[in-house]
Amino acid sequence: MSWFCPSCGNMLLLQLNLQGIQEFYCQTCPYVFPIIRPQTQVTQFKRKEVDDVLGGAKAWENVDSTEATCPKCENGKAFFMQIQTRSADEPMTIFYKCTECGFQWREQ
Repeated sequence: MSWFCPSCGNMLLLQLNLQGIQEFYCQTCPYVFPIIRPQTQVTQFKRKEVDDVLGGAKAWENVDSTEATCPKCENGKAFFMQIQTRSADEPMTIFYKCTECGFQWREQ
């Protein structure tokens, strides 16, 4: 946790003064803040939503289907798309989405 000087905006440092009291002080201006009681600050961060790597539902709108067995429900038909996931000299990766249960997998 960092505290900043209200007059110049620099980060405050911690020191023990001559009376034995801890205080925040600024290196560039004469601002001093004695610490009489514990200083706490709680910040709640908003969790980032997980992005769909394959582009979400819109990416599967205009794709072809083929005969492929779903590993989850054993359905014999699936949508597929090819995406270049590695460098250009590597083959494309084929991703499948079951037409029945919507399970997604890639070709091994």
